[in-house]
Amino acid sequence: MSKLTPTPGQTVGPFYGYALPFTKDNELLAPGSPGSIRLQGTVYDGAGETIPDAILEIWQPDAHGNVVQRTGSLVRDGYTFTGWGRASVGNSGVFTFTTVNPGTTPAIPGKPAAAPFISVAVFARGLMNRLFTRIYLPENEEALAADPLLSSLEPERRKTLIARRDADGGLTWDLRLQGKDETVFLDFEHVEGTSK
Repeated sequence: MSKLTPTPGQTVGPFYGYALPFTKDNELLAPGSPGSIRLQGTVYDGAGETIPDAILEIWQPDAHGNVVQRTGSLVRDGYTFTGWGRASVGNSGVFTFTTVNPGTTPAIPGKPAAAPFISVAVFARGLMNRLFTRIYLPENEEALAADPLLSSLEPERRKTLIARRDADGGLTWDLRLQGKDETVFLDFEHVEGTSK
């Protein structure tokens, strides 16, 4: 029996309007709910132009640092915080989510605690695979300085992961895929085991 080799990957997309979006996909909880905030930003390419057809997915703990472990994230009832959302950017390259400020998750024994953050996956034209990054809250400078990921970065690179607090309490965070002020992206190493 011959062994088949996998076909090389294609770029991410195209994104079909009937396949990915669903009602209230960018609302992790209903707008106007107690503690809700707007998370918004713009996605830019390497030339500084907006990307009109990217999709962002976020995962995060609730305001108390609890990681939600409920099924049914595709069903938005207007009351339940799901911890997961998806937003496509419009022609202007702008995305928006309704969510909460993430709380600090419990530290893993033997490891320093991470500052509160929102995990992000990016799908966009020209990408061979999705990209992973994070959004950190700007307020707690002590937690940001002690965060294992942020403390491993140069200050200019670190700032690409920290959102700005808006006057209304929301967050603005812009994503740059390449070029000047390119966002820091994470590489999750996959280690394959061997078997006989």
